[in-house]
Amino acid sequence: MSISVFDLFKIGVGPSSSHTVGPMSAACDFVTTLDARNLLSQVERVEVRLYGSLSATGKGHVTDKAIVMGLMGERPDSIDPSVINPRIDALMQTERLDLRQQRIISFIWERDMVFLDEVLPRHPNAMSLTAYDADKALYQNTYYSIGGGFVVTDEEAQDDKLVLHTSKLPYDFDTADQLLDLCNQHQMSISELMLENEKVWRSEQEIRSGLWKIWQAMHECVENGLKHDGILPGGLNVRRRAPSFFERLKAVEQNPNVISTTFSVMDWVNVYALAVNEENAAGGRMVTAPTNGAAGIIPAVLCYYVNFEPTSCEQKVVDFLLAAGAVGILCKKNASISGAEVGCQGEVGSACAMAAAGLCQVLGGTPSQVENAAEIGLEHNLGLTCDPVGGLVQVPCIERNAIASIKAINAAQMALRGDGEHFISLDKVIRTMRDTGRDMQDKYKETSKGGLAVSAIEC
Repeated sequence: MSISVFDLFKIGVGPSSSHTVGPMSAACDFVTTLDARNLLSQVERVEVRLYGSLSATGKGHVTDKAIVMGLMGERPDSIDPSVINPRIDALMQTERLDLRQQRIISFIWERDMVFLDEVLPRHPNAMSLTAYDADKALYQNTYYSIGGGFVVTDEEAQDDKLVLHTSKLPYDFDTADQLLDLCNQHQMSISELMLENEKVWRSEQEIRSGLWKIWQAMHECVENGLKHDGILPGGLNVRRRAPSFFERLKAVEQNPNVISTTFSVMDWVNVYALAVNEENAAGGRMVTAPTNGAAGIIPAVLCYYVNFEPTSCEQKVVDFLLAAGAVGILCKKNASISGAEVGCQGEVGSACAMAAAGLCQVLGGTPSQVENAAEIGLEHNLGLTCDPVGGLVQVPCIERNAIASIKAINAAQMALRGDGEHFISLDKVIRTMRDTGRDMQDKYKETSKGGLAVSAIEC
């Protein structure tokens, strides 16, 4: 199994990679298959059935709207987020859906969008789509949204396995120990090794320009989050805080009577993370890193590096993302990045480890120090539950990204102060995350049936 860094970092829309990005992609793939099989012109109706976590928190994560946009032929990396609500409103009024913008069919929301309590065996994020003509089913498929925007069909899904690419990599690794051995054997940094692996799919110029584009999208998301004010959608009446925090920070920096301290740098990291996750919660354009729920951590740490480290440059930003990607691949291969599967430790925990590794890499860390930074970042997020209030990626998710961003920077600093030797390896921590996720009750895994999600509405 081969995973590219571009599988982990994908431009999409909020609020959730598993509940919004993945379902939209699946629905678009479904209508694309209908068209390829010359069935599109025969379709009279499409039924959507949502299972498990997609059903439990799908409305809060706008899973239903994302699927409808996918049926219209939209993809998360290219859709204009501003068109979603107007087109959904028009569909609600007319009950007519323009399937792939080629075939207008009847779509009655209450009849054709079905939320079920049932959980399918392969993964808690499951959905099935069935296309009918006037008399019978023409085509049906089941999709699993397995975190970070990754989607597999029922046929593709295998127990505890994900097949993305079958290409043979020059420096393939399944564990952190293997990664470190390869780096030592070939005298390469982790980012250099990742670059060589990525060349299997793309030229070096394409890799560098593609990752720079990813960073530009992250930075744009931060900028948008700093200027968009107001109340986040969903009914919790959560107010965006990043713009007001941003204005206060600027005022402090512009005041010559105020002494700048390290604490102010931490404030900037907080505001970067809040900006991204508030923009995500509002359904804006952002980057899965490696998921939407944890999308603020890597951009916040990268903004910290770019804005406060004098030696930062385009090449090092690319190195940051390559090293971060190596850790994300390890988490994806050996545990999960899905909150519905292992809790928020798989989302925020993985992102914290990735950001710590990336920062340690560009600050001159050895491969062992980079691995140590990732281990520290993940170890101190073990057991983190996914219990979003109201099924929305707002409370506690937005603040959680800010806290984990600071934790990632501290993890990198601690690793750089050492020599790379440490008691518990990254491989052991990843395995612990996997085992903890398996032991965790379902009510703490993105169902909003336990934890803070319940406590917040107690009366």
